[in-house]
Amino acid sequence: MNKPVERGAVLPQFVAMLVVSNLKKSFVSPEGGLAKVVDVGAFSLAAGEQVALRGESGSGKTTFLHLIAGILAADAGQITIDGAAMTALSEPQRDRLRAEKIGYIFQTFNLLQGYTVIENVVLGMSFGPRGADRAHAGQMLERVGLGDKLRHFPRQLSTGQQQRVAVARALANRPKLVLADEPTGNLDRKRSREALSLVREVCEENGAALLLVSHDERVLAQFEQVRDFVNVNRPNIGSAAEQSATS
Repeated sequence: MNKPVERGAVLPQFVAMLVVSNLKKSFVSPEGGLAKVVDVGAFSLAAGEQVALRGESGSGKTTFLHLIAGILAADAGQITIDGAAMTALSEPQRDRLRAEKIGYIFQTFNLLQGYTVIENVVLGMSFGPRGADRAHAGQMLERVGLGDKLRHFPRQLSTGQQQRVAVARALANRPKLVLADEPTGNLDRKRSREALSLVREVCEENGAALLLVSHDERVLAQFEQVRDFVNVNRPNIGSAAEQSATS
């Protein structure tokens, strides 16, 4: 039996960091038809909340993250991040909002090959509200175990080390929302556990919300809140549709 709420008691409030409603995105298929990739009726994430979405390749989960981050424009629906309507913005405005509020850990790293490790992180910070901070960039790289690789170029690093640079870059701006697309997919088991622990730890330190998508059950097992993307996303699509849309 639930206890009655005492008069004057302060009730916990849901402070929304991310709110998605009636979000839709389609792409033209190789056959010329329209392939519906994302159709999310409602999804939300509280400030500081950490949620993992389970989804196989081709389920639309990468496209979903790209829409939230403003990398892609939605066909319809609303995305609100920390009170700002991402879907109402132009592409340059979406870029600015992403730089101010979001840290994105890409599955494919997206490192700039002509810049050193620390330059990649510093450059990413330069677009954010706090500006470039080389000392903090170095600290983040130290935390991911790359303190001795600051002047290396991405091509001089292993695949796993490049992924750790991407993690440091995404977290360096102290974002309010972190989006992680298979963030440990190129790491061995030990490094995977360490990198994920770091992501979650830094999010907790900064009060940031975390939305991670993965098909790896070992990664998903580290989260208290795990949702199946098939229950969030309504269209029934084949893997070819998303692969052609996100390649």
